[in-house]
Amino acid sequence: MSNIPTSESVSEGHPDKLCDRISDAVLDFFLQDDPTARVACETAAMNDKLIIGGEITADKDYTSADIEKIARDAVKDIGYVEGPFSHENLQFHNFLNIQSPDIAQGVDAGTGMDKEEGAGDQGIMFGYACRETDVLMPAPIYYSHLLVRELTRLRKDGTYDMLLPDMKSQLTLRYEDGIPTGIDEVVLSTQHKDGLSQQDIKNIVEPFIINTLPDGWINQDTKFHINPTGKFVIGGPVGDAGLTGRKIIVDTYGGAAPHGGGAFSGKDPTKVDRSAAYAARYLAKNVVASGLADRCTIQLSYAIGVSRPISVHVNTHGTGKVEWQDLSRAIQKSFDLSPKGIRTHLKLNKPIYTPTSAYGHFGRAPTDDGHFSWEKTDLIETLKNNL
Repeated sequence: MSNIPTSESVSEGHPDKLCDRISDAVLDFFLQDDPTARVACETAAMNDKLIIGGEITADKDYTSADIEKIARDAVKDIGYVEGPFSHENLQFHNFLNIQSPDIAQGVDAGTGMDKEEGAGDQGIMFGYACRETDVLMPAPIYYSHLLVRELTRLRKDGTYDMLLPDMKSQLTLRYEDGIPTGIDEVVLSTQHKDGLSQQDIKNIVEPFIINTLPDGWINQDTKFHINPTGKFVIGGPVGDAGLTGRKIIVDTYGGAAPHGGGAFSGKDPTKVDRSAAYAARYLAKNVVASGLADRCTIQLSYAIGVSRPISVHVNTHGTGKVEWQDLSRAIQKSFDLSPKGIRTHLKLNKPIYTPTSAYGHFGRAPTDDGHFSWEKTDLIETLKNNL
């Protein structure tokens, strides 16, 4: 029986992703000099205005001019260099404040008999891994990211300099017996310079799509939807308002797994919305990489001010090689799931977050300087030994 799920991605020039980029760049600015900084930075962009707000507690002197420079540099790097919303012309407004002491006390001291550092908020977080791709991510979101990431690279290197920063992709994949075998529908919308027709964009984009996606996945029955509204010259915040944290499914698994609802960008790792979601992905990926399951979903839940998760749930979707209860116990023996334990193990108190702001937080290659540490598969032997 066939199955046809769909996932979407958006480029760094999409209004929401632009806001994520600025919020994460502000976070990295504070973590660069103060690994214990508390940051909750929100960005909004519309027309010619850019607004930054939120709460900061950090051992770092800064001015509004510092924050403004971060924002304008990000806008320029993404490619908005002309028009009302550009790095030179946008109107900047800064409303950053100090973190609430009521929230800080929960993180600092925990509650009741629990005197360890507590979680920065309540919530549930999910991690997921499967064998559909080499990076153990669902194929629809992985290849949707690949399209807009590669098209952005070619725009920036001048190959397609007629294209502009705002782009969106969407793929509907056909599965047979749980294995992706082809693509039914491709949607790709890209902002472009004035004077190009829809056919001009199709002539650029359709060959690019065919060359980028796996051989054999596109056939005569695959339907292409390239700039389906026709003209797409007005884009970015001039075309549509943007806001930090509004692409949480794009950021995670494309709808292939549950989501707890918490966004990531602009939040320091004391916020378990971010750090525990990274930990859950790390654990799920190591479970699958170890051969203990072919699919794995891990759910964690936390209470504000409490240092340990109040629940750990494991679902291997009928593919597990051991009982889920045994796997859950092995996970908790292998990894300290307190907020501090997560940050220490994954080395999250570093300025590593700007690259996460577009093209997904998961399925990326870990680097020697600490980016995407939650994508490592270095827990395999520990998990097996603790079964």
